[in-house]
Amino acid sequence: MAITRDDVLRALAGVTVGAEGTALPASGRLSEIVVDPSGRVMFSIGIDPAEAAAFEAVRQAAEIAVLKLPGVKAALASLTAERGPGPAPVRPPGPAAGARPAGPPGGAPRPGPALPGVRHIVAVASGKGGVGKSTTACNLALALRAQGLKVGLLDADIYGPSVPKLFGLDQKPETVSTPQGQRIVPLNGYGLAVMSIGFLIAADTAMIWRGPMVQSALTQLLREVVWGELDVLVVDMPPGTGDAQLTLAQATPLAGAVIVSTPQDLALIDARRAVTMFRRVEVPILGVVENMATFVCPHCGGASHIFGHGGARAEAQALGVPFLGEVPLTMAIRESSDAGRPVVATDPDGPQAAAYRAIAAGLWANLTGAPAGRQPPRIVIE
Repeated sequence: MAITRDDVLRALAGVTVGAEGTALPASGRLSEIVVDPSGRVMFSIGIDPAEAAAFEAVRQAAEIAVLKLPGVKAALASLTAERGPGPAPVRPPGPAAGARPAGPPGGAPRPGPALPGVRHIVAVASGKGGVGKSTTACNLALALRAQGLKVGLLDADIYGPSVPKLFGLDQKPETVSTPQGQRIVPLNGYGLAVMSIGFLIAADTAMIWRGPMVQSALTQLLREVVWGELDVLVVDMPPGTGDAQLTLAQATPLAGAVIVSTPQDLALIDARRAVTMFRRVEVPILGVVENMATFVCPHCGGASHIFGHGGARAEAQALGVPFLGEVPLTMAIRESSDAGRPVVATDPDGPQAAAYRAIAAGLWANLTGAPAGRQPPRIVIE
């Protein structure tokens, strides 16, 4: 017998909200309920950001209630914290490249990480696809690790996951039982803790999902993975400024965002939109990266600016945000990415890896005000 929306609502009626004991379906907090043919049920619960900790028990109770329905294979509930749109915050002229950016307006610090053990969550984003965002995120994460940091990488592009290809990983991750329930163990990619929806589906699967399903999947990939102790979790964001981006930007305490763009005007228009989106939700811009900046012919050594040059640097200056550096357009980066052997890991002493390491050093300095590899000692009591 097929599961219906009414079946799910009846199950959720036993889950109460608040001191008054209001049934979840009657609370006005429940999103559209999605039931897919495979027996997965997905929905979200609307909360204020300050209610996140208190509503975690409600979220878990809702999942358990739905899982008890005959025929339900999986229940995916997420907490969605919506902030009012409000005006975009007004910021003073930005710092010079390499300077530490200011926090949110009013001097209030960003909230601490929602993931136990993770110090900083950094989004790598772009306003459009095709600018090399995933390749940049992958090599940037590896460059941070090369500077002595513990780093993870989350592929948040539900519709077009690229991280499995970039790392040459095709196995399915294991799950473990924890006091919080079943959790996914990320795969190891050249020393990084790596997680992607691409590890859970066939490579040619088309993810034909609506907003609530994407939100639930992103929440699980972020919060139901055993990330362990990390200095930085790099999140490879989907391109654009839509549902998925807002879910992560609004419901996750991001330490900041890195914007990737090519130098050409068409890409810069969309990069500007990405900066505007993050500012709107009060996420600091940690810097801009110009990708595919210069092509050096492997035969004659001549330099060509195929997509222009310097556009991202000029845009960063105009927007008042740090400029982190340039990455050249080279055969080595393209070939290593297609082969699942990231250039920072396989050719750490090459010029391409040097470009990513310089960007990583600037990012860490903007994030913490301290150079990577020079962290204060940690006292461990056994």
